[in-house]
Amino acid sequence: MKHVIGDLAGKVWQFLGASGAVDVDRLSRKMKLKGKDTYQGLGWLAREDKVQYTEKDGKVVVSLAPGEQAAYDAQARQKKG
Repeated sequence: MKHVIGDLAGKVWQFLGASGAVDVDRLSRKMKLKGKDTYQGLGWLAREDKVQYTEKDGKVVVSLAPGEQAAYDAQARQKKG
């Protein structure tokens, strides 16, 4: 089960890196994940200090922590070339 949650965390990390801040409900819908799966992936990332949470208009918004966004951007640049 641990590897499944780790895989979910990786997919959530990639999504957040590409899309930026998003409310958690929208994240689940866009990734086509069940709520529990979204929260398991986010929990893994939160435990590793890779995401940050804010509240906007009564909704929980999540994004990659600044250092993680920089890591994602560097990875994306390498893939391009």
